[in-house]
Amino acid sequence: VQLQASGGGLVQAGGSLRLSCAASGRDFSNYAMGWFRQAPGKEREFVAAVSWIDRNTYYADSVKGRFTISRDSAKNTVSLQMESLKPEDTAVYYCAVERRPWRTVPSASSGEYDYWGQGTLVTVSS
Repeated sequence: VQLQASGGGLVQAGGSLRLSCAASGRDFSNYAMGWFRQAPGKEREFVAAVSWIDRNTYYADSVKGRFTISRDSAKNTVSLQMESLKPEDTAVYYCAVERRPWRTVPSASSGEYDYWGQGTLVTVSS
């Protein structure tokens, strides 16, 4: 099983980026998928998640209204559209797949996610 994240980069404050994550080796259409991030010197934190049904999405308060998570279950991919980026959004972003299937309310705890991508760096300059 492999999750490959891409789309990170350097952007000015107020700009946009789109992160993508492609899963291979297993069908995750019945599992919630999410994004977490880890800034230098800080713990990994929840960013957003989407249930296996896809119409249920959840966001950290810090990104609500600016980030949009979506998935294409047929392609085994999850994306994160990030708008109005701020310097405090600077971090390594990780995609992940939740441990238990069929959950309509994804967890915001990283301990509930079993599969992780390698991370993609997002740097927002002021």
